[in-house]
Amino acid sequence: MKDYKAIYEEWLSNPYFDQETKEELRAIRADEKEIKERFYMDLEFGTAGLRGVIGAGINRMNIYTVRRATQGLADYILEQGGAERGVAIAYDSRRMSPEFSDEAARTLAANGIKAYRFESLRPTPELSFAVRELGCIAGINITASHNPPEYNGYKVYWEDGAQFTPPHDKGVTEKVMAITDLSAVRTMSREEAEASGLYVTIGAEIDDKYIAQVKAQVVNQAAIDRMQDQISIVYTPLHGTGNIPARRVMKELGFEHVYVVPEQELPDGNFPTCPYPNPEIRQAMQKGIDLCELVHPDLLLATDPDADRVGVAVKNGDDYLLLTGNEMGVLLLDYICKTRAARGEDLTKKVAVTTIVSSAMVDALAEEYGFELRRCLTGFKYIGEQIALLEAGGHPERYIFGFEESYGYLSGPHVRDKDAVNAVLLICEAAAWYAKKGMTLGDAIDALYAEFGCFCNAQKSFTFAGETGMEKMASLMSGLRTHPLQSVAGLPVEGFTDYEQDGTGLPKANVLEYRLPGGAKLYCQKHCLYCNIHRRSSAGQCAAVRGGLCHAGGKTIRLGELNQLQQPMYNAKVQQGRQALHQ
Repeated sequence: MKDYKAIYEEWLSNPYFDQETKEELRAIRADEKEIKERFYMDLEFGTAGLRGVIGAGINRMNIYTVRRATQGLADYILEQGGAERGVAIAYDSRRMSPEFSDEAARTLAANGIKAYRFESLRPTPELSFAVRELGCIAGINITASHNPPEYNGYKVYWEDGAQFTPPHDKGVTEKVMAITDLSAVRTMSREEAEASGLYVTIGAEIDDKYIAQVKAQVVNQAAIDRMQDQISIVYTPLHGTGNIPARRVMKELGFEHVYVVPEQELPDGNFPTCPYPNPEIRQAMQKGIDLCELVHPDLLLATDPDADRVGVAVKNGDDYLLLTGNEMGVLLLDYICKTRAARGEDLTKKVAVTTIVSSAMVDALAEEYGFELRRCLTGFKYIGEQIALLEAGGHPERYIFGFEESYGYLSGPHVRDKDAVNAVLLICEAAAWYAKKGMTLGDAIDALYAEFGCFCNAQKSFTFAGETGMEKMASLMSGLRTHPLQSVAGLPVEGFTDYEQDGTGLPKANVLEYRLPGGAKLYCQKHCLYCNIHRRSSAGQCAAVRGGLCHAGGKTIRLGELNQLQQPMYNAKVQQGRQALHQ
């Protein structure tokens, strides 16, 4: 732990730090706990970059920690000889996002590296596209995705348009961590940077090319043409970046009846109508559902603040059903396969990619259609890595779809990150295709359950905040790794895999896999638990999935039973730690 009191005093006395920052720090002088939280460690620069609470201090997101991260990236780029290629920069609607992106651009310029900064907020996938389109060595995206409003973040992309992977993630991280004196970081004024040609503003010219590539991902234009004037859609950008590009795509494809949730239409980093702007949860979708009750659309779409994820809801009796990320991923992949197979394409030459924690239902689709299924670690950068491998082999056209259970989808190689604008296009197209058959998307996933069997998936995330949070997470994972569970929710553990060990065929990762009877699996990684259970079941059992029940090994599991795994206080001495965690 760092000498937090000394660093706090240094920030107050050093003329490098601005007066507004010092005033914020003076206001907490009597609160040692808060001072410690802000200064006991550097904000972690992880495998995707930075993410943290906005505020003054080395453990916060502010202009100084952004400069430090950018200096480390610049040092690595210079070492790699890529300065002349430049770096693309985008940002979302969050508080301080414009300021952080400007600071990053000026630090790059001060290091002789050209920065291509978007003129205003843009979706995450467009940053990925811009990196590739402009031939940049790297990209920076200022966003904290769907986290609460007090957060912001800094994500790094490499030349392939994906978030950086080994060895570049390790290389940049080492450069960032080597910077101990924030006042030594280079910067320059925007005016100087622009005059030197190292600060370039980009906008409409990239937008048009990106939208053209998204529209090129249409699978069956005829399906859209037949129903475009009959399908109605409620859409919300959740105060984020999706408003303009998603609506543009729907309009240019011909969907005439699109209703936008007025309270969530405009960008607002305070997210006043949804404190947790995550389209995976009903609270964030509620304003959209309220509008649905008035206009009675065929579907509700919600993109998260940086427009890389999309949530979907459809009418279900007297209420609205929120389709899960796994359900939507399976439905879209099946639709793509159905359509391509109908026109005579050989799907045995195609590749779909998903993650180890995504639904086992994808395996059933692969068996049915014959495509190659590749599974990777969680994080869409690993899906992007698989697309890059296909491209390097000269066959990017083999890729047909990729998704992760956390509501991220991509059907083309135009970007290397999940793309909610692309997903909006596909979802609307699939809805039109099914509407012609008199079916909703809810009917469609029920039909797939009836055909392939019932597949249940649940995720439970836990928050470990503050100084002791990381220690608790590390202790929990260490206990589960050293003393693997023997049972979960009353089911015996039949197999165990530690992805930090060799032999998995994937990069080493802090992930544990428990295999249970009936094909059920439980994955643990840091603060998340994933439960994947599948079984070829009766219609009644499939209906029970939506009621929060799963069936495995002859036992019914209530998803709430996963809560027993929340407790971090894991006593390894009791039965040598070989028992399920209990509340």
